[in-house]
Amino acid sequence: MTEFNRDDAVLTVMLRHFEAHLLPDALDIKERIDRGELLSDRAADFLDEAIRDIGRTRHLVDQHPELQPLYARTARMFRQITRRALENEQRGQHLN
Repeated sequence: MTEFNRDDAVLTVMLRHFEAHLLPDALDIKERIDRGELLSDRAADFLDEAIRDIGRTRHLVDQHPELQPLYARTARMFRQITRRALENEQRGQHLN
């Protein structure tokens, strides 16, 4: 009989959420930001929550080295999005 492993259950839920919601939404935001659009309030809230979630899950990823490349790529993507959003915002302020 399989013993219940809380960490494995949490990871499963996290990965399903990542695949179904977090990644598609992040890629949509990245596409808009890469086109030079400004970050909407909704997108900013989403990024804020997603970045906090990434920080809260670090301890689980540390226990599962197979997830570290995904974690690193995800963190890098969010860093790129926020950097580009700031550039777009600064560029927009210079136009006013």
